[in-house]
Formats: sequence, C-alpha cells, structure tokens
Amino acid sequence: MQNSGLKPFIQRYSVLLAWIVALVAMLGSLYFSEIKDFEPCKLCWIQRICMYPLALLLGIASYRNERWIIPYALPLSIIGGLFSLYHYLEERVPYLAKVLPCRIGIPCNIPYFEWWGFITIPLMALVAFVLITIILWIGKSHEDYTTSAEEEEI
Repeated sequence: MQNSGLKPFIQRYSVLLAWIVALVAMLGSLYFSEIKDFEPCKLCWIQRICMYPLALLLGIASYRNERWIIPYALPLSIIGGLFSLYHYLEERVPYLAKVLPCRIGIPCNIPYFEWWGFITIPLMALVAFVLITIILWIGKSHEDYTTSAEEEEI
C-alpha cells in the first residue's frame, strides 16, 4: 500500500521545505532592517544568529540532497524558537520587560508594528522556527535519513 498524504511529502523534502522557510525568514528580517530601517534589538540579533546559519546550511544541504544536517539544524531552530517565544512574551507581558531590561539601544519590549493586534516580528520569527523544527522532526523519520545514518556507522 502506497503512502499518500502530506507526511510522506514532508519527510521526503524536509530539508528543502525547511530551507524555504529559513530563507523567507532571513529575507524578511533583512527587509525590515535594511529597507524599512527597523533597528534590531538584542533579542532580534540572537534570533538572527540562529536563523541565518539555518538558511545557509539548509540551502547547501538541500542543493546537495544531504539529510545529515537535520540533527545539527534542529538545535539551532529550537534555541531560536525559545528566544522568539521569550521576545514575544516580553512584548505581551509587561512584567517580563522588567526582568531583563534593555539598557542601551532599542528596547526589546516595544513592537515596531502589530498586524491585527497580535502579529509582531518576534511572533513571525517564532512561527518560522516552529515550522522549521516540525518539518525537520518529521524529516528525521524518513528512510533515506535512517539508511544513511546506519551506513555511516558501519
């Protein structure tokens, strides 16, 4: 019986799909800072430090059709997602802004904009990191990934 549906597609093309998400996130980040002149705060920089290497590494791995990058990309995505979650909560929960206040530069708790009252740059970054994490997690279970990992052990 042939597998059909979304999961086999994501398993097969997980590195490519994760790269597309990371590339869009990176280009969006550059658009906001370079074209719209939004100066990134400290938490934004940390999220960029996690996202930009993902765009590069997943792009190379996708081009070369290599899945070995997945266990190395997942921690970057999870860490970036945790910083995005904290950043978004800092914007939404006033008490959190008092825990680690920004002393110099752009304040992390004031959003540049809000679409529909809740969509901010940290939320968009969080969605990208969560998508990348889910896609790569699903991709770990693909037979090409397990086969190549087993061959390397032998």
